[in-house]
Amino acid sequence: MAVFRVDGLGYAIHEKAMTEFSVVVDIKASPDHVLAVLCDVERWPQWTETMISVRRMDDGPFVVGSKAHIRQPKLRPAVWQVTELDEKSFAWVTRSPGLEIKGGHTVAANGHASRVTLTLRYSGPLAPLAGLLYGNLSRRYIGIEAEGLRRRCEA
Repeated sequence: MAVFRVDGLGYAIHEKAMTEFSVVVDIKASPDHVLAVLCDVERWPQWTETMISVRRMDDGPFVVGSKAHIRQPKLRPAVWQVTELDEKSFAWVTRSPGLEIKGGHTVAANGHASRVTLTLRYSGPLAPLAGLLYGNLSRRYIGIEAEGLRRRCEA
């Protein structure tokens, strides 16, 4: 069952059975700029309080296969690996026994601005349990990340 709602900041939030969450935010900046900010993952702690630290585990450009060690409040440290990357989006995953979490970041042109969709999807046998335990936190975190990204890109 999918639920659509608008939170207090005016973001459209999509939830699917507490295992898939997404938020859409309009940003007054070019898609190229927004995607560049998103792909500069080590600087995320500068613009979102949902990240304590992000450390790239490889050198060179951010590409499919790149990995980052991420520490977040209230969550165990995790290694995220880029699985998709193009001129409009990137996705990465982290895995633990029985659970895969995929984070998606899509940027589309919206006039002279950008429309960004951030998604988080739990899959695997433990996905329903993870959604139950961490759904509220996941929903809150992607909303905070969307607002932090908007502020960073519009500054």
